[in-house]
Amino acid sequence: MKRTPATFHVKSFGCQMNVYDGERMAELMTAEGMRAAEGAEDADLVILNTCHIREKATEKVYSDVGRLLKREDGTKPMIAIAGCVAQAEGEEIARRAKVDVVVGPQAYHRLPELVRTAGEGRLAVDTDMPAESKFSVLPARRKVAPSAFLTVQEGCDKFCTYCVVPYTRGAEVSRPFAAIVDEAKALVDAGAKEITLLGQNVNAWAGEDDGGRAVGLDGLIRVLDGIEGLARIRYTTSHPNDMSDGLIAAHGDVEKLMPFLHLPVQAGNDRILKAMNRSHSRDSYLRLLDRVRAVRPDIALSGDFIVGFPGESEAEFADTLTLIDAVGYAQAFSFKYSARPGTPAATMDGQVPAEVMDERLQRLQSAIARDQSAFNARSIGQRCDVLIERKGRRPGQMLGKSPWLQSVHIECDAAVGDMVTVDIVDSGPLSLAAVLVR
Repeated sequence: MKRTPATFHVKSFGCQMNVYDGERMAELMTAEGMRAAEGAEDADLVILNTCHIREKATEKVYSDVGRLLKREDGTKPMIAIAGCVAQAEGEEIARRAKVDVVVGPQAYHRLPELVRTAGEGRLAVDTDMPAESKFSVLPARRKVAPSAFLTVQEGCDKFCTYCVVPYTRGAEVSRPFAAIVDEAKALVDAGAKEITLLGQNVNAWAGEDDGGRAVGLDGLIRVLDGIEGLARIRYTTSHPNDMSDGLIAAHGDVEKLMPFLHLPVQAGNDRILKAMNRSHSRDSYLRLLDRVRAVRPDIALSGDFIVGFPGESEAEFADTLTLIDAVGYAQAFSFKYSARPGTPAATMDGQVPAEVMDERLQRLQSAIARDQSAFNARSIGQRCDVLIERKGRRPGQMLGKSPWLQSVHIECDAAVGDMVTVDIVDSGPLSLAAVLVR
């Protein structure tokens, strides 16, 4: 019996690029005439857009599939596994799980065709990395949130020894300049006031402008700066090796480029960085941050950290803590090392016991929380613009983001999408409170 889903639900895990991909998959389904369901329990088609970075990612997929197959009303949705777990474990998922579609992150533009195949009762699998760009066949952006994502670069050539991204997303590829500018304009026309440029190594983006001149990410940002109606530009995630002089200068020159930089370091010890195949040292990373701060003294810095990398000693971990002390991050992400199958680090000697990693992670996160609270506290008394993104939890409360990517709560009658000027009056570990400037 042929099945044609009328409703869909996309559940995305992991990074912001997965969020972007999830949005594009939703647009694909909408273009096919389907309606978005409130949740997975109400949908005819459920798309699990997976991430392979964290530990036990594949097991979580099977767990989610199991729950979907045990709906209280007894119905079974069509299930599609998308994203990086699909790319890395596609054949195994197709063999073990009762799913209908398996599609990798470079092939999701074929999702409508795969759903039709599954509707005929056949398993549909596509984990190819086609040469043609998926972006050229995706539907136009029509309605978006005030803050929107725009993928400009995919893949990675760095081959950090702990990371699966080069194997699940492929080699570094930059989208064409004109296509990015066109999509940015479409996003603004659809309601975006802020655009975050995305890439596994977003600052490795390179292309040719309309005049045929070679440009890097800074050149792209300077062109986007001229789009009328666009108020803010951000970018993530960056690699220290690709922070060019021009990009650093843009932080001082381009008013729309927000004072926030996410620049993962992963560790503060040079031996560990070398074992990770990171191309920077502790000193070169700190000197790079000094250069950024020289052109934008108020910049908020963010980073990524891995604790318990194979062979990491207590003294080497202490070097990471002293680096955190030296930088004073406004926020950061931190993780215990997780062995990913197929990566060089997974078979290295000196795997750190779980209880040691747990204790180190607690100390590291305590240091990050201390500095984040201090950064937020220094915001009290400042006047800044806040982009309203959604309603808060309390009646009359709105929530938005400061230029430094802090969450700001305001009691006001502003609408979603408004840019309002506020005075910061209080701070907490994770957010700020503000009053509207009348």
